[in-house]
Amino acid sequence: MDVTQLVEGGWITVIGVTVVFTILGILALVLYFVGWLERRLVERETAGSPAPAPEESKERPKVSPRDLAIITAAVLAYVSEKAGQTRPLPFRRKVSDMWRLYGVQTQMEEVENFNYEMGKW
Repeated sequence: MDVTQLVEGGWITVIGVTVVFTILGILALVLYFVGWLERRLVERETAGSPAPAPEESKERPKVSPRDLAIITAAVLAYVSEKAGQTRPLPFRRKVSDMWRLYGVQTQMEEVENFNYEMGKW
C-alpha cells in the first residue's frame, strides 16, 4: 500500500463526513424554519379572530364520598362475581433438582471431551 493511497482514502473520508453533516445541518435548519413558520401562522389566526365567549359549564351533581364508596363496592362485587366463572390455573409440580444437576454434569462432560479431542485440555 502506497502512502498516496492512504492520503487519498483519508481525503475521501473527510469529504464524505463533511457532506453528510452539511446535509443534516441543512435539514435541521429547514425543519426549524417550518416550525417557526407554523407558529407564526397559528398566532396570526388566533390574533385575527375574536376569542370565543366562555360557555356556561354545566355543573355535575356532587356525589358524597360515602355514596361513591358504596357504588365502587357494588361494581367491584359484580366484577369479582363475573371473574369467578373463569377456570383456575392448573397446579404444576416443581421438577426435581436431581435432573437439573444431571443435565449440568452431562454438559460439563461434553465440554471436557470436546476440549480433550481438540488437544486443548
